Amino acid sequence: QVQLVESGGGLVQAGGSLTLSCAVSGRTFSNYAMGWFRQAPGKEREFVATISRYGATTYYGDSVKGRFTISRDNGKNTVALRMNSLKPEDTAVYYCAAKESPTSQATHEYPYWGQGTQVTVSS
Repeated sequence: QVQLVESGGGLVQAGGSLTLSCAVSGRTFSNYAMGWFRQAPGKEREFVATISRYGATTYYGDSVKGRFTISRDNGKNTVALRMNSLKPEDTAVYYCAAKESPTSQATHEYPYWGQGTQVTVSS
């Protein structure tokens, strides 16, 4: 089993920045591609970003491209999401997820999920 725990969410003003972190335990971290997803109230869970096993490949959702950066530290078993130029529409619960390689933007392909962390962006 793989356990994921997100942290770093909170309240931030529009235009501000926030960094989310996800700590992973239970299996060899470098075996897994990692993803960040988000879900706003009344909406479906949305792909945000994904990173390959060793960080060579990243993909971003269109709504966050150029503002968010995903990264990972295989020595510390963590994956981070740096969020800049935040907008009120970025308000959501953000989830970290893991899957065996390769990367994917599809929610249903990720078997392991964290509990989520709330990000609220005020206007």
